[in-house]
Amino acid sequence: MVTATAPIRARDGYEGPRGRGIRATSMSGMTASQAPSAAPAASASVRQISVLLYSDDVTVRDAVRLAVGRRPAKDIEVTSWLECATQAAVVEAVDTRRFDVLILDGEAAPMGGMGLCRQLKNEIFECPPTLVLTGRVQDGWLAAWSQADAVVPHPLDPVALAKAVAHLGVAGSPAAH
Repeated sequence: MVTATAPIRARDGYEGPRGRGIRATSMSGMTASQAPSAAPAASASVRQISVLLYSDDVTVRDAVRLAVGRRPAKDIEVTSWLECATQAAVVEAVDTRRFDVLILDGEAAPMGGMGLCRQLKNEIFECPPTLVLTGRVQDGWLAAWSQADAVVPHPLDPVALAKAVAHLGVAGSPAAH
């Protein structure tokens, strides 16, 4: 599990131990260490999901979080986000924690989300459902090669993105929090 070794900066985010490029946030905008310890109990009909978001570009990560929002569907609530900026941080996080949905930026560098998706699908037992953000609509065939469960092209459509996350959140197995 990722733990803070230095003070967490709300805007710049948590860089993880030895700067691994990780930022954990709750939906209130607070980082994981600032969030209240007891969350209010959710309605039985609302499925709470945790999401891992990978992109080397903070503006893409912010745009995705804004587009998905807290409630991508009336029966789905995103309770936590783990933002990763490096491939190593994603592999470590998926290896040590459970997520309901993974969102990977296909345009990230040096390791794109499509290659990372294929790696995770082939190496992680019961890999969570994965959404890949492609650079253009024509890259759908690459996303199919990557074994992604859903694809949303740039420019990001907030409705399509929220719908894809909600669909994957329902389809995914419950996360062990």
